[in-house]
Amino acid sequence: MSIVDLFQDKTVFSFEVFPPQRNASIETIYDTLYDLRDLRPDFISVTYGAGGGKNNVSTVPIAEHINDICHVPSVVHFPCVNQSKKDVLEKIEELKAAGIENILALRGDIPEGERNQGDFRYASDLIAFLREHGDFNISAACYPEGHLESPDKVEDIRNLKNKVDAGVNHLISQLFFENKHFYIFQERCALAGINVPIEAGIMPVINKRQVQKMASLCGVNVPKKFQRILEKYEDNPVAMRDAGIAYAVDQIVDLVTHGVDGVHLYTMNNSYIARKIYKATHSLFESTNKGAKKASSSA
Repeated sequence: MSIVDLFQDKTVFSFEVFPPQRNASIETIYDTLYDLRDLRPDFISVTYGAGGGKNNVSTVPIAEHINDICHVPSVVHFPCVNQSKKDVLEKIEELKAAGIENILALRGDIPEGERNQGDFRYASDLIAFLREHGDFNISAACYPEGHLESPDKVEDIRNLKNKVDAGVNHLISQLFFENKHFYIFQERCALAGINVPIEAGIMPVINKRQVQKMASLCGVNVPKKFQRILEKYEDNPVAMRDAGIAYAVDQIVDLVTHGVDGVHLYTMNNSYIARKIYKATHSLFESTNKGAKKASSSA
């Protein structure tokens, strides 16, 4: 099914997983997916794995498994860095043959010290090409605190509008640790005429190194409140894990209360953490969605 239809009358709750390392069996992710399936997510997205490019061979089989065995809609991450039009056309045919309807279109990370050698300079170029050559639901990434390569947030919103105008149905945000950044971003999108559903990307962080890596790679702000958590519990893995879960739950409660279109949980393939967050928040989603259905039926 096309996942954009999910947003018509409910607050969406979805997960992201990534393929196992190349030297690991693909079966390892299937165990995680069985656990996640029981949490009744609205969809599960599958990343292209570390490095992107042409090397990944497991993303599509994993997405097929999510669709056909877990009976949950899947979304395939589709980076275009270093890809030719011929490469993308071949991938389109592979996705069609696998029954994949939903794509998260990305430029992808350019390896350090290299240049993009492909035919697609920006994600918007890929989106327009996908729209021309397939009947997919196309999602795209967005950045509440701005993309690292954008000179300022005005330019970042302008680039996002280009992606939406090229044919995007739905946006998923990069992680953030302060909801105020997401709410300000929503306002900027509304002013720019970006009116597709925007899902908030939430990552439960369970160790200090993970936070430092995310802050460096993504350019996200780590608030003092969370820094204090890291300093107090960094030497106690269980306490740090529980504090990270609690922090993510607090973010989600606030987002749902503020009427967010959806929450996309970056699970890091950890079904234990996903289950804890689900148990703490699912009643909020149920209450919100029952209210939305009641309002829709009485309209």
